[in-house]
Amino acid sequence: MGFGKVGSEVARRAKGLDQARAVGVELVGFDEAIATADFISLHMPLTPATSKVLNDETFAKMKKGVRIVNVARGGVIDEEALVRALDAGIVAQAALDVFTEEPPAKDSELVQHERVTVTPHLGASTTEAQVLAIEIAEAVIGALKGELAATAVNVPMVPAEVLTELKPFVVLAEKLGRLAVQLVGGGSGVKTIKVTYASTRAPDDLNTRLLRMITKGIIEPISDVFVNLVNADFTAKQRGLRITEERVILDGSPESPLEYVQVQIANVESRFASAISDSGEITVEGRVKDGIPHLTKVGSFEVDVSLEGSIILCRQVDQPGMIGTVGSILGEENVNVNFMSVVDDQPSKETLKRIEDIFAIEEFVFLKL
Repeated sequence: MGFGKVGSEVARRAKGLDQARAVGVELVGFDEAIATADFISLHMPLTPATSKVLNDETFAKMKKGVRIVNVARGGVIDEEALVRALDAGIVAQAALDVFTEEPPAKDSELVQHERVTVTPHLGASTTEAQVLAIEIAEAVIGALKGELAATAVNVPMVPAEVLTELKPFVVLAEKLGRLAVQLVGGGSGVKTIKVTYASTRAPDDLNTRLLRMITKGIIEPISDVFVNLVNADFTAKQRGLRITEERVILDGSPESPLEYVQVQIANVESRFASAISDSGEITVEGRVKDGIPHLTKVGSFEVDVSLEGSIILCRQVDQPGMIGTVGSILGEENVNVNFMSVVDDQPSKETLKRIEDIFAIEEFVFLKL
């Protein structure tokens, strides 16, 4: 009863205890739930609508031998009615750490009942909770740095193992979004962005909600406010930005959650004409290789560039010495080129102008990651 953050986590754990039925959680109405459940675990707030929601009438509708767990609020159960249900054998056992009156009276008939397990409502005062307080502080610091906040209440809740698996793809999505929006030129505003996820996994086995970090990558370069996963969607809506998603199911072994992520921006001009695909959109595509995000396509051109540092994209006449010429200009300013066109530091405007003026270079753009 109650399917928020805590209730859904309990359901996830309960699924693991019943492998024969681990095909999903069925959401049913209140009356059906109390009439069919073997275990009832309460996780709702105490409101006028939930006050004494379990009472003589509702206990009478339950299966004989039902077990009750209440870790929500004491007032959601009529405690006198619970004692009567225990004595009548309707409720086989009850486990409680919340009570209508806290602490409960020492001679409380409910607390003293032989089929009731009780613990005091003091979770915040335990050793484990103090460790959690440190984890919360670390999570806040991480969120302020723009990192993933797995336990935030207003972002998608994702199990730790899924978060670990998706983390490099989240970074990939954010950086692709950042690259794509920097390629827009000519004063044209970005209104529609299409994101394509390609995977060999079935849709039910692939949680891509966290990949909406791509919104953060899109908004940050064009916004004067601090952007994180929490406010990125709100800021996008304020700007009239529409993001659509498409999933492409591929054949093959589902070892990796995603084969590639593609970002397309339609109806805009580009600062780098070669970034326009054959279908007319600015297109960037990337994959994760050995845990590192890579840019693998720009427009219709296949590339393979690690998404670290910053990127210089050049399209030049195919002739010897071009990489050496560009590298020499960057080297004069002590800007290191660590892989193809990935640079560790930001070159000066003068240096970038020198590269752009090289006769054989037909187009050129500098992109910050």
